[in-house]
Amino acid sequence: MEILGMTMTELVGYLAMITLLISFMMKEMKTLRIVNGIGCAVWVLYGFMLQIAWPVVITNILIICINFYYLFFNKKQ
Repeated sequence: MEILGMTMTELVGYLAMITLLISFMMKEMKTLRIVNGIGCAVWVLYGFMLQIAWPVVITNILIICINFYYLFFNKKQ
């Protein structure tokens, strides 16, 4: 299925890229980590859509875990 001449996989990749870039425009660290976590989740989806690109999947799952840790367990921020 194509939308605007792009495959669904390409669209998810662009969505992941845009979400990640937007996360780095956040002023508050908590907001950055939330938006970044969402972006990483989209990257994980993209990695699976690429016939399981393990470096993309593993890296972004680890970043999600790091964001989760700082959001919920490390209150020193």
